[in-house]
Amino acid sequence: MAPIEEKLRETRIRWFGHIKRRSVAAPVRRCEMIVPHGGKRGRGRPKKCLEEVVRKDLRVTGLMEDVTQDRRLWWDRIKVSDCRGTTV
Repeated sequence: MAPIEEKLRETRIRWFGHIKRRSVAAPVRRCEMIVPHGGKRGRGRPKKCLEEVVRKDLRVTGLMEDVTQDRRLWWDRIKVSDCRGTTV
């Protein structure tokens, strides 16, 4: 089985690819432009936003954002195999 961290990374990057292939007018893409209003902040370190996590995932996998437009290439690059070649 593949490590859970790698499978989660694959899922986040796959979703990112879906979003980037949509038109800019799509509701999902318009949500990227929303700027939250100020409010009371909690104590401690701020939570990471999805964009920060995805950018880190892209760095770890060595992918560039422009590859998202080629669906087959994107899928081949992000796919994590379920088995590691170990025998039981």
